[in-house]
Amino acid sequence: MASILDEYEDSLNTRQHSRLSNANIGITHSGFVNVRLEEEKPIFNKQRIDFTPPERINHLTVCNNQLCMSLGKDTLLRIDLAKPDQPNQIELGRKDESKVHKLFLDPTGSHLLICLSTNECLYLNRNTQKVRSLSRWRGHLIESVGWNKQLGNETNTGPVLVGTSQGIIFEAEISATEGSLFNTNPDQYFRQVHSLEEDGKPAPVCCLEVERGGSENKYFIIATTRKRLFQFVGKLAEGSEQQGFSSIFSQNQDLLPSFQEFPANMGYSEITFYTPKLRNSPKSFGWMMGNGVLYGQLDYVRPDSLLSDVQVWEYTPDIDISLDKPISIVLTQFHFLLLLHDRVKAICTLNGQEVYEDVFPDKFGTLKKMIKDPVGGLVWIYTERAVFRYHIQREARDVWQMYMSMTKFDLAKEYCRDRPECMDMVLAKEAEHCFQNKRYIDSAKCYALTQNYFEEIALKFIEAKQEEALKEFLLKKLNHLKQSERTQITLLVTWLAELYLNSLGQLESDGNSVIFQETREEFREFLSSSKHKECLYNNRTTIYDLLASHGNVDDMVYFSVVMQDYERVISHYCQHDDYSAALDVLSKHCDEKLFYKFSPVLMQHIPKKVVDAWIQMGKRLDPKKLIPALMNYSQMGSTQQISETIRYMEFCVYELTVTEEAIHNYLLSLYAKYKPDSLLWYLEQAGTHPSEIHYDLKYALRLCAENGYLQACVLVYRIMELYEEAVDLALQVDVDLAKSCADLPEDDEELRKKLWLKIARHVVQEEKDVKKAMNCLSSCNLLKIEDILPFFPDFVTIDHFKEAICSSLEEYNKHIEELKQEMEEATESAKRIREDIQEMRNKYGVVDSQEKCASCDFPLLNRPFYLFLCGHMFHYDCLFQEVTPHLTPLKQSRLEELQKKLAATTQTSKSRHRPAPKDEGDTASLGKGNAGTSREQIKSDMDDIIASECVYCGELMIKSIDKPFIDPKKFEEEKSSWL
Repeated sequence: MASILDEYEDSLNTRQHSRLSNANIGITHSGFVNVRLEEEKPIFNKQRIDFTPPERINHLTVCNNQLCMSLGKDTLLRIDLAKPDQPNQIELGRKDESKVHKLFLDPTGSHLLICLSTNECLYLNRNTQKVRSLSRWRGHLIESVGWNKQLGNETNTGPVLVGTSQGIIFEAEISATEGSLFNTNPDQYFRQVHSLEEDGKPAPVCCLEVERGGSENKYFIIATTRKRLFQFVGKLAEGSEQQGFSSIFSQNQDLLPSFQEFPANMGYSEITFYTPKLRNSPKSFGWMMGNGVLYGQLDYVRPDSLLSDVQVWEYTPDIDISLDKPISIVLTQFHFLLLLHDRVKAICTLNGQEVYEDVFPDKFGTLKKMIKDPVGGLVWIYTERAVFRYHIQREARDVWQMYMSMTKFDLAKEYCRDRPECMDMVLAKEAEHCFQNKRYIDSAKCYALTQNYFEEIALKFIEAKQEEALKEFLLKKLNHLKQSERTQITLLVTWLAELYLNSLGQLESDGNSVIFQETREEFREFLSSSKHKECLYNNRTTIYDLLASHGNVDDMVYFSVVMQDYERVISHYCQHDDYSAALDVLSKHCDEKLFYKFSPVLMQHIPKKVVDAWIQMGKRLDPKKLIPALMNYSQMGSTQQISETIRYMEFCVYELTVTEEAIHNYLLSLYAKYKPDSLLWYLEQAGTHPSEIHYDLKYALRLCAENGYLQACVLVYRIMELYEEAVDLALQVDVDLAKSCADLPEDDEELRKKLWLKIARHVVQEEKDVKKAMNCLSSCNLLKIEDILPFFPDFVTIDHFKEAICSSLEEYNKHIEELKQEMEEATESAKRIREDIQEMRNKYGVVDSQEKCASCDFPLLNRPFYLFLCGHMFHYDCLFQEVTPHLTPLKQSRLEELQKKLAATTQTSKSRHRPAPKDEGDTASLGKGNAGTSREQIKSDMDDIIASECVYCGELMIKSIDKPFIDPKKFEEEKSSWL
């Protein structure tokens, strides 16, 4: 048998895909271009299954991808839609005239009930081939089954509800497992729990549905007859679900069950439900009955009824229930499908409009039933000779239009989130709706999100005189602009600033302070927006002009602060004599350039606060740049300004340790003019050496001289080392001061003596105080009585100098005695030296024949050698090599020169010489040969260089203690030689 899924043919000619045409391209008022390259596929796409049944199809049911159909009289065909190539055919084995009345398949697709017209019922499990009879069910014509979705599984149905043609509702349970030895029936029990009536008579139970939902996990049972829809609500105790639903019906015995009734009766009814993919409980329902279709939502929270938002769709005139009754109904998310004998109608549940009609050709026969697989979502329709399948694709594609027409804009936007062109139409429609209802702010918010022409919308609000709405529209539009759209941003920012200023002006004139403050806060928030900071900064001049034209000074100051245009802020405060506020801005933002610019003005009015601010700034300010302001007000200002100027200069000098000459000179001038008590102290602590001084000495000298501060001048002269001038000036002030100056040139005794003579002359000639003159002699050891005697007048008696003259004579005698003793010691020393020289002439050393050179360790007598008093002996050439590296460059060059001269004399004489021990000095020298006097002199000079002392015991060895054994320049070469 061919696959009924993989091989099929369309029952209707599918619309051919059309290429791009002019009709498919449109430019809407919103600016979106709507281009469709292909026709959209219809929502309801019908396909005929390529399947020819061997016998007529009586009944068909589908659930959980399990399809079962009854063929002919005695055949049952089962197909697992996941394995469509493996159909399973089963014979019922009935010999009587019974026919299949209905088929019922549970939600798992495992349990199939085959209800026969002879009031019998058969059971078939998916995993077996054996059809079993349900003996307890015999005698009842089954019309409906309410499956247990919570407890049902592949082997057991759990408690289920069964409705009969006599209006009786039974509770039953079926198990696919083999029973005990005495009970082999699959039906565990079958008991009546309720009965339904219409007009006082039993009525067939057309449909049964059992659901569980809500926060309290209540059970909801819906049962329908031909005209009535019943609801039973109850809660089962924890753990008692397996005991069935009888307690729910018993809870409703005292009260009449809740039901809805309609007058028309077409002999049967059918109810259908829609369950979203992510939910376990149905969301909506549709009940097909005599008057039409009752549809709505299911609300599991409502205490009185499960049904909500109920509407009735009445049958259209082309549906005559007396002649062409609807056969079946299927509910989808937004539509319900009605099956008539030759067609299918689709009605939208949102507006009740018929949106689709599909007429079936007569060749397939009368349509018998329509079923929806709740798991797969496919809709199945069959006739006696054919099977059809409906694919429902993108059912919500046009829902937004319906919600939009119903003014349910939030729902409309929900269903077109991924379609910007549709979203734009919804927003435009919502904006227009709000505008017509005078909800201008909401309208502006929606218009800002659309692509409608900006000018049209703006003019619309302007004509309506709705500035607040216009402002809202511009704000929203501004927030949605990209940073690259600078021109548009500039336009909107400027326009908004103008609108805010107009509004503030109007509110201020009306005296509405509360709204005025709110609007001002909103305006300031707009001005300080970080998102538009760049635009505001680039166009700050325009904003300033706008603020100035409206006279809005406060907001202009605020905007200046936001733009960090502190110069404008400070200028404003200064113009309005609010100098403290200006200084606060300066201190807060610490801009050095602004300090330099505005300090002169501020210093004039609030000098103390300004100086405090300067001190707080510390080294961030350059005091030299503040001098113009300080000098201006120190010359023409008040006492407070002057004192504050001195305070800041002292801070710079003593705290910041500023060394710039201009600062020190200025402080010096302030001290000289306004605070002379501090002048001398400043000069003393500034230092006594010119290298330590940071002020100009000549300027300080002139300043002190002009103001008559002689002691300060003396101090400056001392620092300048002009001691004569210092002493001359000091003598005008105090002799003791002059004495302190006279002792300063310690290294120049002649100058000291000269200075003391000046002091002595001043004391003698000016003060005529002989006693003080004598004190000068005791204060300076350079002066003698004979030095100052010429300064005394002739009439002075010798009595005044008696002690001084005697003391002077005693010193002379003492000095003569010291000279005598020194001469005797020198004579004795010369005598000892002559004796030592005589002794050295007779000194000699003994060299053994086996003595070796201390350097090369070869026999010593083989070559000329040197013998030192310490006992070390060296060959001449060995000593030469040892000493040469330690000589200074000057001595090395002198030694090379002597060698060249010695070589020259040797060639001239052409004679050989033999080394012999030297008898004189500390060493043995080369013996005398036939060389001349010049040759001997050269050797003597060379001896003085290389043999003046032992190379191992003398100063050369001591000086070389910190030198490395290997010359750093030759280290790498030496290192590589060891590898």
